[in-house]
Amino acid sequence: MAVNKTAFVVGALGGASIAVAAMAGAGMKLPTAWAGGPHGGALINASTSPIFAPPPGAPESFADIFERVSPAVVSIHVTSKVDISALKRSIPGFENFPFEIVPKGGAGGSAGGDDDRPPPKQESSGSGFFISNDGYIVTNNHVVEGAEDIKVVTSTGAELKATVIGRDEGTDLAVLKVQGSNFPFVSFETAVKPRVGDWVVAVGNPFDLNGTATAGIISAYNRDIGENFVDFIQIDAPINKGNSGGPTFDVYGRVIGVNAAIYSPTGGSVGIGFAIPANIAQDVTQQLIAKGKISRGYIGATIESLSDDLATSWGLGGRKGAQVTDVVAGGPAQKAGLAPGDVVVAVNGVPVKSNVEMTREVAKAQAGDEIHLDVFRDGKERTVDVRSGTRPTNAELAQNGTPNPGGDQGAGSPDHPAIGAPVLGMQLAPLNADTRGKYNIPDTVKGGVVVQSVKGTSDAGDKGLQRGDVLVQAGNHDLGSVGDLAAAVAEWKKAGRTSIPLSVRRNGLMLGFVPIKIDG
Repeated sequence: MAVNKTAFVVGALGGASIAVAAMAGAGMKLPTAWAGGPHGGALINASTSPIFAPPPGAPESFADIFERVSPAVVSIHVTSKVDISALKRSIPGFENFPFEIVPKGGAGGSAGGDDDRPPPKQESSGSGFFISNDGYIVTNNHVVEGAEDIKVVTSTGAELKATVIGRDEGTDLAVLKVQGSNFPFVSFETAVKPRVGDWVVAVGNPFDLNGTATAGIISAYNRDIGENFVDFIQIDAPINKGNSGGPTFDVYGRVIGVNAAIYSPTGGSVGIGFAIPANIAQDVTQQLIAKGKISRGYIGATIESLSDDLATSWGLGGRKGAQVTDVVAGGPAQKAGLAPGDVVVAVNGVPVKSNVEMTREVAKAQAGDEIHLDVFRDGKERTVDVRSGTRPTNAELAQNGTPNPGGDQGAGSPDHPAIGAPVLGMQLAPLNADTRGKYNIPDTVKGGVVVQSVKGTSDAGDKGLQRGDVLVQAGNHDLGSVGDLAAAVAEWKKAGRTSIPLSVRRNGLMLGFVPIKIDG
Protein backbone atom coordinates (compact mmCIF):
# COMPACT_ATOMS: atom_id res chain seq x y z
CA MET A 1 0.00 0.00 0.00
CA ALA A 2 1.72 3.13 -1.21
CA VAL A 3 1.05 5.44 1.70
CA ASN A 4 3.26 7.32 4.10
CA LYS A 5 3.79 5.26 7.23
CA THR A 6 3.72 8.45 9.33
CA ALA A 7 0.00 8.68 8.60
CA PHE A 8 -0.64 5.46 10.51
CA VAL A 9 -1.51 6.08 14.14
CA VAL A 10 -1.61 3.44 16.83
CA GLY A 11 -3.81 3.73 19.90
CA ALA A 12 -1.82 6.61 21.37
CA LEU A 13 -1.72 7.82 24.95
CA GLY A 14 -5.40 8.50 24.85
CA GLY A 15 -5.97 4.76 24.94
CA ALA A 16 -7.36 2.17 22.67
CA SER A 17 -10.74 0.60 22.19
CA ILE A 18 -12.98 -0.33 19.39
CA ALA A 19 -16.32 1.00 18.57
CA VAL A 20 -19.03 -1.07 17.07
CA ALA A 21 -22.49 -0.40 16.15
CA ALA A 22 -24.25 0.90 13.28
CA MET A 23 -27.31 1.23 11.38
CA ALA A 24 -28.05 -1.35 8.75
CA GLY A 25 -31.04 -0.60 6.60
CA ALA A 26 -34.04 -0.71 8.86
CA GLY A 27 -36.62 1.79 7.72
CA MET A 28 -34.74 2.38 4.50
CA LYS A 29 -36.60 2.97 1.25
CA LEU A 30 -34.90 1.69 -1.89
CA PRO A 31 -35.68 3.74 -4.99
CA THR A 32 -36.22 2.27 -8.38
CA ALA A 33 -32.84 1.77 -10.04
CA TRP A 34 -31.86 0.83 -13.56
CA ALA A 35 -28.30 0.30 -14.73
CA GLY A 36 -27.73 0.03 -18.43
CA GLY A 37 -25.27 -2.54 -19.70
CA PRO A 38 -22.92 -2.09 -22.62
CA HIS A 39 -25.76 -2.91 -25.02
CA GLY A 40 -28.41 -0.93 -23.21
CA GLY A 41 -29.89 -3.91 -21.34
CA ALA A 42 -31.03 -3.55 -17.73
CA LEU A 43 -28.61 -5.05 -15.20
CA ILE A 44 -30.54 -4.12 -12.06
CA ASN A 45 -34.27 -3.63 -11.74
CA ALA A 46 -35.13 -2.65 -8.17
CA SER A 47 -38.64 -2.91 -6.85
CA THR A 48 -40.91 -0.01 -7.67
CA SER A 49 -42.70 -0.27 -4.34
CA PRO A 50 -41.29 0.95 -1.00
CA ILE A 51 -39.16 -1.60 0.87
CA PHE A 52 -38.83 -1.31 4.64
CA ALA A 53 -36.71 -4.39 5.26
CA PRO A 54 -32.96 -4.61 4.64
CA PRO A 55 -31.80 -6.29 1.45
CA PRO A 56 -30.41 -9.84 1.63
CA GLY A 57 -27.02 -9.93 3.34
CA ALA A 58 -27.62 -6.92 5.59
CA PRO A 59 -28.65 -7.56 9.22
CA GLU A 60 -31.79 -5.88 10.46
CA SER A 61 -29.85 -4.77 13.53
CA PHE A 62 -26.56 -5.38 15.31
CA ALA A 63 -28.32 -5.43 18.68
CA ASP A 64 -28.30 -9.23 19.07
CA ILE A 65 -24.59 -9.42 18.25
CA PHE A 66 -23.75 -6.58 20.61
CA GLU A 67 -25.81 -8.05 23.43
CA ARG A 68 -24.01 -11.37 23.08
CA VAL A 69 -20.39 -10.20 22.81
CA SER A 70 -20.16 -6.88 24.66
CA PRO A 71 -19.91 -8.45 28.17
CA ALA A 72 -16.51 -9.89 27.14
CA VAL A 73 -15.10 -6.48 26.16
CA VAL A 74 -13.29 -4.43 28.82
CA SER A 75 -11.77 -0.98 29.25
CA ILE A 76 -8.12 -0.86 30.25
CA HIS A 77 -6.76 2.07 32.28
CA VAL A 78 -3.00 2.40 32.58
CA THR A 79 -0.79 4.51 34.85
CA SER A 80 2.83 4.95 33.82
CA LYS A 81 5.79 7.24 34.46
CA VAL A 82 6.45 10.25 32.27
CA ASP A 83 9.86 10.23 30.58
CA ILE A 84 10.95 13.81 31.27
CA SER A 85 13.85 13.65 28.83
CA ALA A 86 11.49 12.50 26.09
CA LEU A 87 9.03 15.24 27.04
CA LYS A 88 11.75 17.85 26.77
CA ARG A 89 12.88 16.52 23.41
CA SER A 90 9.32 16.61 22.12
CA ILE A 91 9.03 20.39 22.57
CA PRO A 92 10.33 22.14 19.42
CA GLY A 93 13.23 24.45 20.18
CA PHE A 94 13.83 22.96 23.65
CA GLU A 95 16.01 20.02 22.65
CA ASN A 96 19.05 21.65 24.26
CA PHE A 97 17.24 23.56 27.00
CA PRO A 98 19.43 23.46 30.14
CA PHE A 99 16.56 22.84 32.58
CA GLU A 100 14.19 19.94 32.98
CA ILE A 101 10.58 20.74 32.16
CA VAL A 102 8.22 19.11 34.65
CA PRO A 103 4.41 19.30 34.39
CA LYS A 104 3.03 21.58 37.09
CA GLY A 105 2.20 19.56 40.17
CA GLY A 106 3.04 16.39 38.31
CA ALA A 107 6.23 15.49 40.12
CA GLY A 108 4.63 14.96 43.49
CA GLY A 109 7.49 16.83 45.19
CA SER A 110 7.67 20.06 47.12
CA ALA A 111 7.58 23.53 45.62
CA GLY A 112 11.27 23.76 46.32
CA GLY A 113 12.03 21.10 43.72
CA ASP A 114 13.65 18.30 45.76
CA ASP A 115 15.97 16.13 43.75
CA ASP A 116 14.41 12.95 45.13
CA ARG A 117 10.89 13.75 44.10
CA PRO A 118 9.20 10.97 42.11
CA PRO A 119 8.68 11.44 38.39
CA PRO A 120 5.28 12.60 37.17
CA LYS A 121 2.68 10.04 36.12
CA GLN A 122 0.46 9.86 33.08
CA GLU A 123 -2.78 8.00 32.56
CA SER A 124 -4.04 6.45 29.35
CA SER A 125 -6.74 4.02 28.35
CA GLY A 126 -7.51 1.38 25.78
CA SER A 127 -9.59 -1.69 25.15
CA GLY A 128 -9.32 -5.45 25.51
CA PHE A 129 -11.41 -8.61 25.73
CA PHE A 130 -11.59 -11.84 27.69
CA ILE A 131 -10.51 -14.97 25.82
CA SER A 132 -11.10 -17.38 28.72
CA ASN A 133 -13.41 -17.67 31.70
CA ASP A 134 -10.48 -17.60 34.13
CA GLY A 135 -9.41 -14.04 33.39
CA TYR A 136 -7.01 -13.91 30.42
CA ILE A 137 -7.41 -10.68 28.42
CA VAL A 138 -6.02 -9.71 25.01
CA THR A 139 -5.04 -6.12 24.20
CA ASN A 140 -2.34 -4.22 22.28
CA ASN A 141 1.24 -4.05 23.46
CA HIS A 142 1.28 -0.28 23.02
CA VAL A 143 -1.66 0.05 25.42
CA VAL A 144 0.22 -1.48 28.37
CA GLU A 145 3.88 -0.91 27.47
CA GLY A 146 5.68 0.80 30.36
CA ALA A 147 2.65 0.44 32.66
CA GLU A 148 3.14 0.65 36.42
CA ASP A 149 -0.48 -0.03 37.24
CA ILE A 150 -3.24 -1.56 35.10
CA LYS A 151 -6.93 -1.45 35.98
CA VAL A 152 -9.55 -3.34 33.99
CA VAL A 153 -13.18 -2.19 34.02
CA THR A 154 -15.73 -4.77 32.91
CA SER A 155 -19.06 -4.12 31.19
CA THR A 156 -20.77 -4.37 34.60
CA GLY A 157 -18.55 -1.65 36.04
CA ALA A 158 -16.42 -3.98 38.16
CA GLU A 159 -12.81 -2.74 38.58
CA LEU A 160 -10.07 -5.39 38.60
CA LYS A 161 -6.30 -5.13 38.96
CA ALA A 162 -4.47 -6.74 36.04
CA THR A 163 -0.96 -8.06 35.57
CA VAL A 164 0.95 -8.49 32.31
CA ILE A 165 1.46 -12.12 31.34
CA GLY A 166 3.45 -11.33 28.20
CA ARG A 167 3.97 -8.74 25.49
CA ASP A 168 5.04 -8.99 21.86
CA GLU A 169 6.14 -5.75 20.24
CA GLY A 170 6.57 -7.53 16.90
CA THR A 171 2.80 -7.96 16.49
CA ASP A 172 1.72 -5.29 19.02
CA LEU A 173 -0.14 -7.84 21.14
CA ALA A 174 -0.22 -8.38 24.91
CA VAL A 175 -1.97 -10.72 27.33
CA LEU A 176 -3.18 -9.60 30.77
CA LYS A 177 -4.58 -11.63 33.67
CA VAL A 178 -7.12 -10.71 36.34
CA GLN A 179 -8.08 -12.78 39.37
CA GLY A 180 -11.46 -14.47 39.31
CA SER A 181 -13.52 -16.94 37.33
CA ASN A 182 -16.66 -17.32 35.23
CA PHE A 183 -15.85 -14.28 33.12
CA PRO A 184 -17.77 -13.98 29.83
CA PHE A 185 -15.35 -14.53 26.96
CA VAL A 186 -15.16 -14.67 23.18
CA SER A 187 -13.09 -16.79 20.80
CA PHE A 188 -10.90 -16.17 17.79
CA GLU A 189 -12.27 -17.43 14.48
CA THR A 190 -9.42 -18.95 12.43
CA ALA A 191 -11.19 -21.58 10.32
CA VAL A 192 -13.15 -19.16 8.13
CA LYS A 193 -12.98 -15.46 7.49
CA PRO A 194 -15.41 -12.88 6.15
CA ARG A 195 -15.20 -11.78 2.55
CA VAL A 196 -14.17 -8.32 1.48
CA GLY A 197 -17.41 -6.36 1.71
CA ASP A 198 -18.88 -8.35 4.61
CA TRP A 199 -20.14 -6.57 7.72
CA VAL A 200 -17.92 -6.34 10.80
CA VAL A 201 -18.64 -4.94 14.26
CA ALA A 202 -16.20 -3.52 16.78
CA VAL A 203 -16.74 -2.83 20.49
CA GLY A 204 -14.46 -0.78 22.69
CA ASN A 205 -13.58 2.25 24.75
CA PRO A 206 -12.89 5.25 22.49
CA PHE A 207 -12.39 8.49 24.44
CA ASP A 208 -13.30 6.55 27.63
CA LEU A 209 -16.81 5.93 26.30
CA ASN A 210 -17.15 2.36 27.56
CA GLY A 211 -19.06 -0.12 25.42
CA THR A 212 -19.09 1.97 22.28
CA ALA A 213 -20.06 0.01 19.19
CA THR A 214 -19.39 0.79 15.54
CA ALA A 215 -19.95 -1.16 12.35
CA GLY A 216 -18.57 -1.21 8.84
CA ILE A 217 -17.18 -3.62 6.28
CA ILE A 218 -13.95 -5.40 5.55
CA SER A 219 -12.27 -3.41 2.83
CA ALA A 220 -9.12 -5.46 2.24
CA TYR A 221 -6.82 -8.15 3.56
CA ASN A 222 -3.01 -8.24 3.67
CA ARG A 223 -2.49 -4.53 4.11
CA ASP A 224 1.16 -3.63 4.70
CA ILE A 225 1.49 -0.61 7.00
CA GLY A 226 5.18 -1.03 7.67
CA GLU A 227 5.17 -3.76 10.32
CA ASN A 228 7.36 -6.84 9.86
CA PHE A 229 5.14 -9.58 11.23
CA VAL A 230 1.53 -8.62 10.44
CA ASP A 231 -0.49 -8.30 7.25
CA PHE A 232 -3.41 -6.25 8.54
CA ILE A 233 -7.12 -6.43 7.81
CA GLN A 234 -8.45 -3.06 6.68
CA ILE A 235 -11.83 -2.39 8.24
CA ASP A 236 -13.81 0.66 7.19
CA ALA A 237 -15.52 1.18 10.53
CA PRO A 238 -14.98 4.18 12.84
CA ILE A 239 -12.05 3.55 15.20
CA ASN A 240 -10.67 6.27 17.46
CA LYS A 241 -8.20 6.78 20.26
CA GLY A 242 -9.05 4.29 22.96
CA ASN A 243 -10.12 1.61 20.48
CA SER A 244 -6.71 -0.07 20.44
CA GLY A 245 -6.75 -3.63 21.69
CA GLY A 246 -10.45 -4.16 21.21
CA PRO A 247 -12.01 -6.89 19.09
CA THR A 248 -13.56 -6.81 15.65
CA PHE A 249 -16.42 -9.31 15.26
CA ASP A 250 -18.09 -10.85 12.27
CA VAL A 251 -21.90 -10.95 12.14
CA TYR A 252 -21.86 -14.23 14.09
CA GLY A 253 -20.03 -12.64 17.03
CA ARG A 254 -16.70 -14.34 16.30
CA VAL A 255 -13.45 -12.39 16.77
CA ILE A 256 -11.81 -11.94 13.39
CA GLY A 257 -9.25 -9.30 14.41
CA VAL A 258 -7.69 -7.12 17.11
CA ASN A 259 -7.83 -3.40 16.34
CA ALA A 260 -4.40 -1.81 16.37
CA ALA A 261 -4.09 1.27 14.15
CA ILE A 262 -5.87 3.84 12.05
CA TYR A 263 -4.95 5.69 8.89
CA SER A 264 -5.00 9.34 9.75
CA PRO A 265 -3.35 12.23 7.91
CA THR A 266 -4.63 14.56 10.64
CA GLY A 267 -4.39 12.43 13.80
CA GLY A 268 -8.14 11.88 13.97
CA SER A 269 -10.23 9.08 12.53
CA VAL A 270 -11.09 9.17 8.85
CA GLY A 271 -12.92 5.85 9.02
CA ILE A 272 -10.07 3.56 7.97
CA GLY A 273 -8.80 1.13 10.59
CA PHE A 274 -6.47 -1.85 10.73
CA ALA A 275 -6.84 -5.05 12.72
CA ILE A 276 -4.42 -7.88 13.49
CA PRO A 277 -5.90 -11.05 11.91
CA ALA A 278 -7.34 -13.67 14.29
CA ASN A 279 -4.96 -16.44 13.21
CA ILE A 280 -1.91 -14.34 14.12
CA ALA A 281 -3.52 -13.07 17.34
CA GLN A 282 -4.46 -16.58 18.48
CA ASP A 283 -1.01 -18.01 17.82
CA VAL A 284 0.78 -15.16 19.59
CA THR A 285 -1.53 -15.05 22.60
CA GLN A 286 -1.27 -18.81 23.12
CA GLN A 287 2.52 -18.55 23.12
CA LEU A 288 2.44 -15.59 25.53
CA ILE A 289 0.20 -17.50 27.94
CA ALA A 290 2.42 -20.59 27.74
CA LYS A 291 5.87 -18.93 27.78
CA GLY A 292 5.40 -15.24 28.57
CA LYS A 293 7.29 -14.19 25.44
CA ILE A 294 7.68 -14.81 21.71
CA SER A 295 10.88 -16.22 20.22
CA ARG A 296 11.66 -15.61 16.55
CA GLY A 297 14.45 -16.76 14.30
CA TYR A 298 17.32 -14.39 13.58
CA ILE A 299 20.31 -14.52 11.25
CA GLY A 300 21.91 -11.12 11.88
CA ALA A 301 21.61 -9.49 8.48
CA THR A 302 20.26 -6.19 7.20
CA ILE A 303 18.17 -6.71 4.08
CA GLU A 304 16.24 -4.63 1.58
CA SER A 305 13.78 -5.48 -1.16
CA LEU A 306 15.33 -6.00 -4.56
CA SER A 307 14.09 -3.18 -6.76
CA ASP A 308 13.96 -3.51 -10.54
CA ASP A 309 16.98 -1.20 -10.85
CA LEU A 310 18.97 -3.26 -8.36
CA ALA A 311 17.97 -6.51 -10.04
CA THR A 312 19.21 -5.12 -13.35
CA SER A 313 22.48 -3.92 -11.83
CA TRP A 314 23.13 -7.43 -10.45
CA GLY A 315 22.28 -9.00 -13.80
CA LEU A 316 19.16 -10.68 -12.41
CA GLY A 317 16.62 -9.21 -14.81
CA GLY A 318 13.13 -9.22 -13.33
CA ARG A 319 13.90 -11.47 -10.34
CA LYS A 320 12.43 -10.57 -6.97
CA GLY A 321 14.01 -11.19 -3.63
CA ALA A 322 15.72 -9.64 -0.61
CA GLN A 323 19.21 -8.22 -0.91
CA VAL A 324 21.70 -8.43 1.94
CA THR A 325 23.15 -4.99 2.64
CA ASP A 326 25.07 -5.77 5.82
CA VAL A 327 25.76 -8.58 8.27
CA VAL A 328 26.38 -8.53 12.01
CA ALA A 329 30.01 -9.20 12.84
CA GLY A 330 30.20 -12.69 14.36
CA GLY A 331 26.48 -13.26 13.79
CA PRO A 332 24.84 -16.36 12.28
CA ALA A 333 24.76 -14.97 8.72
CA GLN A 334 28.42 -13.98 8.69
CA LYS A 335 29.47 -17.32 10.21
CA ALA A 336 27.54 -19.13 7.47
CA GLY A 337 29.19 -17.10 4.72
CA LEU A 338 26.29 -14.82 3.77
CA ALA A 339 27.69 -11.55 2.46
CA PRO A 340 26.55 -8.04 1.47
CA GLY A 341 25.33 -8.14 -2.11
CA ASP A 342 23.85 -11.63 -1.85
CA VAL A 343 20.26 -11.78 -3.10
CA VAL A 344 18.01 -14.22 -1.23
CA VAL A 345 15.17 -15.59 -3.37
CA ALA A 346 13.86 -18.38 -1.09
CA VAL A 347 13.92 -19.37 2.59
CA ASN A 348 13.50 -23.08 3.36
CA GLY A 349 12.08 -23.53 -0.12
CA VAL A 350 9.53 -20.73 0.22
CA PRO A 351 10.03 -18.00 -2.43
CA VAL A 352 10.44 -14.49 -1.01
CA LYS A 353 9.79 -11.35 -3.02
CA SER A 354 10.69 -8.68 -0.47
CA ASN A 355 12.62 -8.00 2.72
CA VAL A 356 9.39 -8.30 4.72
CA GLU A 357 8.63 -11.76 3.32
CA MET A 358 12.16 -12.92 4.10
CA THR A 359 11.98 -11.52 7.64
CA ARG A 360 8.73 -13.39 8.30
CA GLU A 361 10.07 -16.68 6.96
CA VAL A 362 13.26 -16.42 9.01
CA ALA A 363 11.20 -15.50 12.09
CA LYS A 364 9.35 -18.83 11.89
CA ALA A 365 12.52 -20.65 12.91
CA GLN A 366 13.47 -21.46 16.48
CA ALA A 367 16.92 -20.82 17.91
CA GLY A 368 19.24 -23.58 16.71
CA ASP A 369 17.21 -24.45 13.61
CA GLU A 370 19.07 -24.62 10.31
CA ILE A 371 17.66 -22.16 7.77
CA HIS A 372 18.26 -22.90 4.08
CA LEU A 373 18.66 -19.77 1.95
CA ASP A 374 18.62 -19.86 -1.87
CA VAL A 375 21.03 -17.09 -2.83
CA PHE A 376 22.24 -15.43 -6.04
CA ARG A 377 25.89 -14.38 -5.94
CA ASP A 378 28.01 -13.40 -8.95
CA GLY A 379 25.11 -14.38 -11.19
CA LYS A 380 25.01 -17.94 -9.87
CA GLU A 381 22.52 -19.56 -7.52
CA ARG A 382 23.75 -21.36 -4.42
CA THR A 383 22.46 -22.49 -1.04
CA VAL A 384 23.65 -20.97 2.22
CA ASP A 385 22.69 -22.79 5.43
CA VAL A 386 22.44 -20.53 8.47
CA ARG A 387 22.04 -21.70 12.07
CA SER A 388 19.31 -19.48 13.53
CA GLY A 389 19.77 -17.37 16.60
CA THR A 390 17.04 -15.64 18.64
CA ARG A 391 15.80 -12.30 17.35
CA PRO A 392 16.61 -9.40 19.73
CA THR A 393 13.87 -7.03 20.80
CA ASN A 394 13.16 -3.94 18.72
CA ALA A 395 14.70 -1.82 21.46
CA GLU A 396 17.90 -3.87 21.37
CA LEU A 397 18.05 -3.65 17.58
CA ALA A 398 17.51 0.12 17.71
CA GLN A 399 20.18 0.49 20.38
CA ASN A 400 22.66 -1.28 18.15
CA GLY A 401 21.92 1.16 15.34
CA THR A 402 23.62 -0.46 12.38
CA PRO A 403 23.78 -4.26 12.54
CA ASN A 404 27.50 -4.27 11.72
CA PRO A 405 29.31 -1.50 13.59
CA GLY A 406 32.95 -1.87 12.66
CA GLY A 407 32.42 -4.50 9.99
CA ASP A 408 35.28 -6.84 9.14
CA GLN A 409 37.03 -4.99 6.35
CA GLY A 410 40.50 -3.50 6.49
CA ALA A 411 41.11 0.13 5.65
CA GLY A 412 43.59 -0.50 2.83
CA SER A 413 44.11 3.25 2.23
CA PRO A 414 47.27 5.32 1.79
CA ASP A 415 48.17 7.89 4.41
CA HIS A 416 47.17 10.92 2.30
CA PRO A 417 44.20 11.39 -0.02
CA ALA A 418 44.94 11.39 -3.71
CA ILE A 419 42.20 12.81 -5.88
CA GLY A 420 42.01 11.32 -9.37
CA ALA A 421 39.57 11.37 -12.26
CA PRO A 422 35.87 11.22 -11.37
CA VAL A 423 34.26 7.77 -11.28
CA LEU A 424 30.51 7.48 -11.97
CA GLY A 425 30.22 11.27 -11.68
CA MET A 426 31.84 11.35 -8.22
CA GLN A 427 35.15 12.75 -7.02
CA LEU A 428 36.49 10.22 -4.53
CA ALA A 429 39.26 9.96 -1.95
CA PRO A 430 40.62 7.15 0.25
CA LEU A 431 39.29 6.69 3.77
CA ASN A 432 42.03 7.77 6.19
CA ALA A 433 42.63 10.10 9.12
CA ASP A 434 42.34 13.22 6.95
CA THR A 435 39.01 12.31 5.33
CA ARG A 436 37.62 10.96 8.62
CA GLY A 437 38.24 14.29 10.28
CA LYS A 438 37.00 16.34 7.35
CA TYR A 439 33.68 14.48 7.01
CA ASN A 440 33.21 13.29 10.64
CA ILE A 441 33.28 9.64 9.63
CA PRO A 442 33.14 7.45 12.77
CA ASP A 443 35.79 4.85 13.56
CA THR A 444 33.19 2.12 13.19
CA VAL A 445 33.48 2.52 9.40
CA LYS A 446 36.59 0.48 8.66
CA GLY A 447 36.86 0.46 4.89
CA GLY A 448 35.74 2.14 1.69
CA VAL A 449 36.26 5.31 -0.31
CA VAL A 450 34.87 8.74 0.50
CA VAL A 451 32.69 10.82 -1.79
CA GLN A 452 34.16 14.35 -1.99
CA SER A 453 31.82 15.76 -4.62
CA VAL A 454 29.00 14.60 -6.87
CA LYS A 455 28.15 15.94 -10.30
CA GLY A 456 24.58 17.18 -10.08
CA THR A 457 23.57 15.86 -13.49
CA SER A 458 24.98 12.37 -12.85
CA ASP A 459 22.94 9.32 -11.88
CA ALA A 460 24.75 9.32 -8.53
CA GLY A 461 23.46 12.87 -7.97
CA ASP A 462 19.95 11.88 -9.00
CA LYS A 463 20.06 8.91 -6.58
CA GLY A 464 20.98 11.19 -3.67
CA LEU A 465 24.64 10.39 -3.04
CA GLN A 466 26.41 13.28 -1.32
CA ARG A 467 29.67 14.57 0.15
CA GLY A 468 30.90 12.48 3.06
CA ASP A 469 29.20 9.27 1.97
CA VAL A 470 31.43 6.20 2.18
CA LEU A 471 31.26 3.60 -0.59
CA VAL A 472 32.22 0.30 1.01
CA GLN A 473 31.36 -2.14 -1.75
CA ALA A 474 30.80 -2.18 -5.51
CA GLY A 475 28.96 -5.27 -6.64
CA ASN A 476 30.62 -8.10 -4.72
CA HIS A 477 33.94 -6.26 -4.38
CA ASP A 478 35.08 -4.58 -1.18
CA LEU A 479 36.53 -1.11 -1.76
CA GLY A 480 39.84 -0.08 -0.23
CA SER A 481 40.88 2.45 -2.85
CA VAL A 482 39.52 4.57 -5.67
CA GLY A 483 41.18 2.17 -8.09
CA ASP A 484 39.10 -0.71 -6.68
CA LEU A 485 35.90 1.10 -7.69
CA ALA A 486 37.22 1.90 -11.17
CA ALA A 487 38.17 -1.76 -11.64
CA ALA A 488 34.76 -2.98 -10.48
CA VAL A 489 33.02 -0.58 -12.87
CA ALA A 490 35.18 -1.82 -15.75
CA GLU A 491 34.34 -5.44 -14.89
CA TRP A 492 30.60 -4.69 -14.74
CA LYS A 493 30.77 -2.81 -18.03
CA LYS A 494 32.65 -5.67 -19.71
CA ALA A 495 29.89 -8.03 -18.57
CA GLY A 496 27.39 -5.88 -20.47
CA ARG A 497 25.65 -4.44 -17.41
CA THR A 498 24.35 -0.90 -17.52
CA SER A 499 24.53 -0.14 -13.80
CA ILE A 500 26.49 -1.23 -10.74
CA PRO A 501 25.20 -1.54 -7.14
CA LEU A 502 27.18 0.53 -4.60
CA SER A 503 26.94 -0.15 -0.87
CA VAL A 504 26.76 3.21 0.92
CA ARG A 505 27.31 4.28 4.53
CA ARG A 506 26.26 7.72 5.74
CA ASN A 507 27.07 9.04 9.22
CA GLY A 508 28.22 5.54 10.08
CA LEU A 509 24.88 3.94 9.19
CA MET A 510 24.35 1.53 6.32
CA LEU A 511 21.98 2.96 3.68
CA GLY A 512 22.04 -0.19 1.55
CA PHE A 513 22.89 -0.73 -2.11
CA VAL A 514 22.22 2.01 -4.64
CA PRO A 515 22.28 1.09 -8.37
CA ILE A 516 24.31 3.69 -10.29
CA LYS A 517 24.27 3.82 -14.08
CA ILE A 518 27.52 3.16 -15.94
CA ASP A 519 27.98 5.91 -18.52
CA GLY A 520 29.35 5.28 -21.99
